[in-house]
Amino acid sequence: MKANLKNAIISAVLAALVVVPIFGLHLERKGGQNYIEPHWNLVIWGFVIVLVLQLIKPMLGKHMARVQAPRLPAVSARMRMTLMWLVIVAAIAWPFFSGRNAVDIATLALIYVMLGLGLNIVVGFAGLLDLGFVGFYAVGAYTYALLFHWAGWSFWEALPLSGAAAALFGFLLGFPVLRLRGDYLAIVTLGFGEIIRLLLVNLVDFTGGPDGISSIPKPTLFGFELTRTASQEGAQTLQQFLGMEFNTMHMVVFLYLLALGLALFTLWISNRLIRMPIGRAWEALREDEVACKSLGMNPTKIKLSAFTLGAMFAGFGGAFFAARQGIVSPESFSFIESALILAIVVLGGMGSQIGVVVAAILITVLPELAREFSEYRMLIFGLVMILMMVWRPQGLFPMKRYHEELKQ
Repeated sequence: MKANLKNAIISAVLAALVVVPIFGLHLERKGGQNYIEPHWNLVIWGFVIVLVLQLIKPMLGKHMARVQAPRLPAVSARMRMTLMWLVIVAAIAWPFFSGRNAVDIATLALIYVMLGLGLNIVVGFAGLLDLGFVGFYAVGAYTYALLFHWAGWSFWEALPLSGAAAALFGFLLGFPVLRLRGDYLAIVTLGFGEIIRLLLVNLVDFTGGPDGISSIPKPTLFGFELTRTASQEGAQTLQQFLGMEFNTMHMVVFLYLLALGLALFTLWISNRLIRMPIGRAWEALREDEVACKSLGMNPTKIKLSAFTLGAMFAGFGGAFFAARQGIVSPESFSFIESALILAIVVLGGMGSQIGVVVAAILITVLPELAREFSEYRMLIFGLVMILMMVWRPQGLFPMKRYHEELKQ
């Protein structure tokens, strides 16, 4: 009892020290001067809550051990396929009955779905901790921006090359990290992401420097632009060709459907890859690299394939991001983006594709629904991750191993 009380007091004091600079001290300006206004109510409440939770934690642990996590009901393969198609049809029809803000948020969520599925190949399938994944995202975005700026390429022309350029960078990154594992691998990949961002900032004549590249055109549909007026003289927009009245919602819905198509393509490809021999090789590498090598597999090729394919999907997402925003700048590709994408994979469940999809939607949508807590978004986000590591480290939807059973 004494040891439990001691640990509870220490935890409560540490929690209070963390809460003080965030909630306890507010900087306010009065009469042209800045004042620090103390608010100790939240600090005291935080101290009390942590103290009580730590005191009752042993009792809760006994009861939590008996509680089983809810499981989805078992369904047949045919029923699963039917449900999947119903979800896809609902996702396609949904933007036609929703507002612009909701569709914009959903489009952003689909971008993170693509990025999460790409990083899931590296982290979830192959077990390689990558903290510089945003570098591949930036390569894809700037590839499209530069191809348009210097060569006048359209989105559809630049999209395959954006994925190829990011895949090339992933292949090149694979060589320095072939002998690295764990924390050392994470440090090298983190440095790679920062090097990419700093190069984008300093190559002013080529990338525009901190200002980035603007006026990037949106994707076209069958060669027709979805704008009020065509960019080229004598050309027609899609609305003019169809005799429709111009509406800005058309472009919003089109971008959503395009993002949905790219996300479904990424999901389908990654789902096929994990069932193929290369997917089994990734899994073997993740479980035990020494045993993988002893079985005659080549860890070098396996690692390079994981980095290359994961980076390719990030490149596709980056190209779409550049087309959607119309402008790219180095500030859009900071380390916090890599941390956010990695958190999506960890929260959903490493190796779990449905988990990554659900986690990307939750992390993107929930902050928009609770804008009054936007100042404490990262604090709440960190707290949720800590709780997940304590109570459900395998993620929301743990990965299920594919296996076949022989009939007796």
